[in-house]
Amino acid sequence: MQALAKEKFIRFAPRKVNQVLSLVRKKSVPEALSLLRFVPKSCTTMVGKTIKSAAANAGDLKGENPNLKISQAWVGVGPVLKRMRAHAMGRGSQYKRKTCHLTVVVSDGRN
Repeated sequence: MQALAKEKFIRFAPRKVNQVLSLVRKKSVPEALSLLRFVPKSCTTMVGKTIKSAAANAGDLKGENPNLKISQAWVGVGPVLKRMRAHAMGRGSQYKRKTCHLTVVVSDGRN
């Protein structure tokens, strides 16, 4: 059985979230959650919440079932927030705050 969890409009750049996801892909849910505690990235809290949500959607409310594995995890690009910052000679320059959409699929190996 497969279960899916999505988190949308996360205020992290997709490239940085993908670095964290590459560490937890194909691992069991308890192993991935314990691994995320020691990763020094701020987006690990959102990734951990999404993994717990996918495990809860599969029927495991505490995320302690060793049979559940993260079968797929990917991140997509969300809308970009455009902001202005003061620049030289009284001008303004534009910078972009990137967002992303995170999807995690857990499965127990059965169909």
